[in-house]
Amino acid sequence: MASRIFCIANQKGGVGKTTSCVNLAAGLAQVGQRVLLVDLDPQGNATMGSGVDKRTLEATVYDVLLETSTVAEARVRAEKGGYDVLGANRELAGAEVELVGLEHRNERLRRALKVAEAEYDFVLIDCPPSLSMLTLNGLCSAHGVIVPMQCEYFALEGLTDLVNTIKQVHANLNRDLQLIGLLRVMFDPRITLQTQVSDQLKAHFGDKVFNTVIPRNVRLAEAPSYGLPGVVFDPASKGAQAFVEFAKEMVQREGQRAA
Repeated sequence: MASRIFCIANQKGGVGKTTSCVNLAAGLAQVGQRVLLVDLDPQGNATMGSGVDKRTLEATVYDVLLETSTVAEARVRAEKGGYDVLGANRELAGAEVELVGLEHRNERLRRALKVAEAEYDFVLIDCPPSLSMLTLNGLCSAHGVIVPMQCEYFALEGLTDLVNTIKQVHANLNRDLQLIGLLRVMFDPRITLQTQVSDQLKAHFGDKVFNTVIPRNVRLAEAPSYGLPGVVFDPASKGAQAFVEFAKEMVQREGQRAA
């Protein structure tokens, strides 16, 4: 079966997007899936959070987008996480400008992944928080978008923008693209507003809201400074266990889709 490619995206920053991407990758690896994490954010946080030093990478996703390197040549192994990483560093910021003049500029990543997709069950793309040429490359490559979001009032406003973007890309550039699901992150059930927003999400989006909820968890926040996914850093923590549950839910959903 060909791999399933998902963007982890949210146009609002600071919603735990990279944390979600890294920990879902590690969670999927733990339940026996072959995973490639693609870091499309010039900050390279998903790369570093996977235990890969972005400063020493010989090739990155930047080289893949400019077609001077293949996925097979540029990927590295996140040993502790158990998955492969197509890393990013500051160089990637220049790709925005360089891609503008190139042909098939939106499809560079899609074409590169096509060659490698038989080797993976899941490809997860960590997108920058803005709608940029990089994000567009991610969206044009993917089967779907997973949206990590906090249950706060402003998060709902940002979600409307993102859903519209997904619809536009679906209509004009990638007929496969759809909203796969909303992942509630940094959730604190003691805060009444969060519970209310969570209920609103379920009422409006139905089964597009994942059953798994990721609680607010200090251990998940600490893990990147050790260069580890939270799932590996402290497997017993509530946050880590929630991400492994989420990985199982993803595998089950995709299994049902393929059946």
